[in-house]
Amino acid sequence: MTTPKGLKLVERDAGGVDTAFRADVLAGLAEEQKAIPARWFYDDTGSQLFEDITQLPEYYPTRAETEILRARGTEFADLIGPGRAVVEFGSGSSVKTPLLLQAIAPSAYVPLDISGDFLRASSAALAAKFPGLPVFPVEADFMRRVELPGEIEGLPKLGFFPGSTIGNMVARTATDLLRSMRETLGVGALLLIGMDLIKDEATLVAAYDDDAGVTAKFNLNLLTRINRELAGDIPVDAFAHEARWNDTYARIEMHLVAQKDVTFSVSGQPFAMVAGESIHTENSHKFTRRTSNMLLAAGGWEPRARWTDSEDRFSLLLAEARPPRSAP
Repeated sequence: MTTPKGLKLVERDAGGVDTAFRADVLAGLAEEQKAIPARWFYDDTGSQLFEDITQLPEYYPTRAETEILRARGTEFADLIGPGRAVVEFGSGSSVKTPLLLQAIAPSAYVPLDISGDFLRASSAALAAKFPGLPVFPVEADFMRRVELPGEIEGLPKLGFFPGSTIGNMVARTATDLLRSMRETLGVGALLLIGMDLIKDEATLVAAYDDDAGVTAKFNLNLLTRINRELAGDIPVDAFAHEARWNDTYARIEMHLVAQKDVTFSVSGQPFAMVAGESIHTENSHKFTRRTSNMLLAAGGWEPRARWTDSEDRFSLLLAEARPPRSAP
């Protein structure tokens, strides 16, 4: 079992603040429609709250994706083959990642995540389940090209990006990420990626606005994190969680809506919001077969196989990084 402390590629200032986090928050709060990228949900508390969300009765994606992973292991093994280094973009799920690793007999496992403590904890737990598998956690922002550990240089690679996290990004950003993944993994690599499917609005909204209020806590925790890490004084109790279906863009949107006029500061910069104004914190785009394939192709990946769960709620796609082409 190999469980090094891991590479650390997150840039921090002299005070220990993640400089990218601060830049994104300050830029987003200055926009007319205030917005903060969803990747900043995942401090340790946010990561744990998301794990709690995946267990909620309303949140079908995890169950649907897990069903596919349990049912299609033999097909994964045949198409992917043994001996690949699995590079997971995000800390491994305690359920989904072991199902994949059991199916394909990998040579190494490299989880990439921006939340260092959560990354190391999940990596240690997974290494304990697979005592013969080298595990190399890397603390990094995988929205950019990542330098992988030297121990896996020369090995064939499989990227793993479950959970339809790609749906959190607008098309331009999702395409940039897929291209970055291609650069990280190299031509000839494979990518197994989850994409949620379009379905009725009531089911979609309920998945992001559960009766127990866990998703609301997850959303509001972003403000708590800003206050803690960026010297903010946002009145968290003045905001409410809201999930909306945007049919034009085929996505669920999460917002933090001001319930009254508020003023606050973050990293010494002042901001003001009026009642009803929102901070847009997440998109969750939903896909069809065609839009899934188009997005992969735009990012430099050629679709090879596609699976859905028994109720056609969720899809897993396998794609290959092909050499660039200048013509059809």
